[in-house]
Amino acid sequence: MANITLGGNLVHTVGNLPENGTKAPDFTLVKQDLSTTSLADFKGSKVILNIFPSIDTGTCAASVRKFNEKAASLENTKVICVSRDLPFAQTRFCGAEGIANVLTASDFKDGSFGADYGLTITDGPLAGLHSRAVVVINEEGKVVYTEQVPDIKDEPDYDNALASL
Repeated sequence: MANITLGGNLVHTVGNLPENGTKAPDFTLVKQDLSTTSLADFKGSKVILNIFPSIDTGTCAASVRKFNEKAASLENTKVICVSRDLPFAQTRFCGAEGIANVLTASDFKDGSFGADYGLTITDGPLAGLHSRAVVVINEEGKVVYTEQVPDIKDEPDYDNALASL
């Protein structure tokens, strides 16, 4: 279990992020059109998982904007922004913001992504949502970088995540 904070107040997650060098856990997430996607859909590509509690908060929105900006210049790399928001909220946000270089995917149905990646928050006001984290997966499906952001209100370290590619 990871110990993180929300505005300085201690909260916990169900586990820890996958370790570098391990096979990334598969997932099934819901896309904007309500179809599903899995890690297998990105085989042969590098994948950045930008994970956060809700697209409707300032820091979460900022991370989607920043990765959208960076993704335009990345070769053979897909950025997937993952939350438990309904796909409709993700679609609304991306449309209003002109977000076109990242994919959004939702774990709203059963939360299995959050459980499998060890990042579902177990207590505090955001219990049941995902903690803010970044996981980078190489073309072979191995985890090459993880960051569990220590305080949910803080943005991830974009430079280190991108440098791991």
